[in-house]
Amino acid sequence: MTLFSPLHLREVTLPNRIGISPMCMYASQDGQVSDFHVAHLGRFALGGAGLVIAEATAVHPHGRISPFDTGLWSDEQVPGWRRVTALVAASGSVPGVQLGHAGRRAAVREPWRAGAPLDETDAAAGFAPWPLVAPSALPAGPGHAMPAELTARQIAHSVQDWHDAAVRAVSAGFRFIELHGAHGYLLHSFLSPVSNRRTDRYGGSAENRLRYPLEVVAAVRDAIGDGIPLSFRVSAVDGAEGGSGIEETVHIARRLAAAGVDLIDTSSGGITTDRSTDTRIRRGFAFHADFSRRIRDEAGVPTATVGLVVDAEQAERLLDHGDADMVLLGRQVLDDPNWPHHARIALGDDSHDSWDVRYGSALGPRARTLARLTASGETPLTRFSP
Repeated sequence: MTLFSPLHLREVTLPNRIGISPMCMYASQDGQVSDFHVAHLGRFALGGAGLVIAEATAVHPHGRISPFDTGLWSDEQVPGWRRVTALVAASGSVPGVQLGHAGRRAAVREPWRAGAPLDETDAAAGFAPWPLVAPSALPAGPGHAMPAELTARQIAHSVQDWHDAAVRAVSAGFRFIELHGAHGYLLHSFLSPVSNRRTDRYGGSAENRLRYPLEVVAAVRDAIGDGIPLSFRVSAVDGAEGGSGIEETVHIARRLAAAGVDLIDTSSGGITTDRSTDTRIRRGFAFHADFSRRIRDEAGVPTATVGLVVDAEQAERLLDHGDADMVLLGRQVLDDPNWPHHARIALGDDSHDSWDVRYGSALGPRARTLARLTASGETPLTRFSP
C-alpha cells in the first residue's frame, strides 16, 4: 500500500503519506495554545496520520487572520506548543506547523461570522482592527481596509520575524515546517501580479516578485537547520483575472526547491475577495491533483495534494498515479479523526497493528466478532425479528 509507505524528507521520516492539513480553529487568545488545540491536534495523531500540521500560526501579531489565531511571535507562546508536539510525537506522528502572515487579508472575523473585516463593533468588544501591510497599497477586496505598502526596511524586519518564529517552532518541538504562500496572504500577495504592483526590486518581473518569498525561505532554512523538512503552500492558480497560472507556479516551485524547500503543498485561489473577478477552478474530488502532478513532474519536487480527498482507494490511486507524494486531509478528518486507521482496513489490512495499543487490543476482538456475526447472517436487528 503506497498510502502507508514511509516518506523520507531530509532527516525526518513520515510513517505514512497521510497528513493533516493546517486548519484554523479560532480558539486562541493572544496567540496562545489552549486545551482545545491539544485535544484537537492530538486526536489526529491517535487516529494514525503520519503528519499533523498545526494551523496557520502568525509570525507577527499583525499577521493574524483573526484575533483568535495562534502565534509564534513570542517566546511565551512556545511552552503551549510543546504540549501539542509532545502528544503528537508520543502518538507516533510527526508534529508540523504552518507559519503564516495574513498581510492584507488580516484583521477579519471568524468564518461563521462571514470572515468580514473587523469594525467598530469588534473594537467595542476588545478586538479592534490593526494596521494591514502588503506589497502594494491595494485592498484585498470590497470592504477591506487599505494596507500600507511595505518599505524595503520593513520587508527586512518581516524576514526576521519569519526567522525568529521558525526558531521558536523548532524549540517547541516541531519537526516539519510549512510556510503559507497561498490564499492571498503576505507571501502569496508578493508573488501575484494582482496584488504586487511595486516598481522596485520586489515587484515587476516574476523574478522580482519572488524575491521576498525566497528571502523568507532562506531565513527559515537557516533557522531550522538542514535536518528539518520545509514545505511551502502555493496557490497553483490565483483564481482571478490577470493572476498567475500553473506555468508560473511551476517556475516558482523550481526556485523554491533550489532554495531549500522539500515539499510543495498545492492549493489554489484566494488572491482577492472580489467575487466579480473570481475565476476559481471548479471544486470536485481531488480538484488540485492535476496541479500537484504537474508541479511534481515539471519542477522535480515532491508535492502534497489537498481538497476533497475522501476515501482510501482514491488516496491510494492518487499516489500510485503520480499525482502527489502525499495527501493532506482537512474536513474529512474533522468528521472522522480515525480516517487513516479506517483507510488501512479498507485497503486490506485489518490487523489493527497501526492503532495505539490501548485501542488496538479492543478493536481486534471486535473486528473478529463482527466478521463472525456477519458471516452467520446476523445483523444488529436480528433479535428484533419475529
